[in-house]
Amino acid sequence: MKKKILMIGIIFCYFVSGYSQHEIQIARLKYSGGGDWYNDPSGEVNLLKYVQNVTGIKTKPEYVFVDINSDKIFNYPILFMTGHGNISFTEAEAKRLRKYLENGGFLYADDDYGMDQAFRREMKKVFPDQQLQEIPFNHPIYNSYFKFDRGLPKIHEHDKKPPQGFGYFLNGRLCVFYTYESNLGDGWVEADVYNDPPEIRELALKMGTNIVVYALTH
Repeated sequence: MKKKILMIGIIFCYFVSGYSQHEIQIARLKYSGGGDWYNDPSGEVNLLKYVQNVTGIKTKPEYVFVDINSDKIFNYPILFMTGHGNISFTEAEAKRLRKYLENGGFLYADDDYGMDQAFRREMKKVFPDQQLQEIPFNHPIYNSYFKFDRGLPKIHEHDKKPPQGFGYFLNGRLCVFYTYESNLGDGWVEADVYNDPPEIRELALKMGTNIVVYALTH
């Protein structure tokens, strides 16, 4: 019953948002600085297939990327940013990303191990007026479709640190969600890439679904 009520709310927000006439896509964000923004391109494709299967939201599971310099970023409700290395935003790029977020867009960034320092540094250009905040486990993003009462799942181990979710807010809305020490994106790719157990991949896809549902309904 709870899932049925939730889906009614999702469908309502889905139509009100204006995206109901289109199949939802996630665009990979291309950035400068040398980091491998393009790695594991099948991740969001598999996630979108999963989202459609479990929620009924119409998706277009194709890999697409947009340059942060392009106005094409405004065509997508969700941008996905990942990588292992350096990131560099010009002031103009930081302002463009801020405008995208102020206009209702959502950025999901996943540290694939190695981009954390650069991500935090460059996002200060986008949000000079606030600090990156850790997101509490009772936030709707952890419960928007599936329940994650203990926060993010741990997909890959690196430094024996707990997975953490951080974010930036605009007018009370979480508009940037950043996952650290979790590697959600790795859990979305084909099973034979990292040889993750099925239950681990399922957790990654479920949390990814939460991110998509939250972005579309907020």
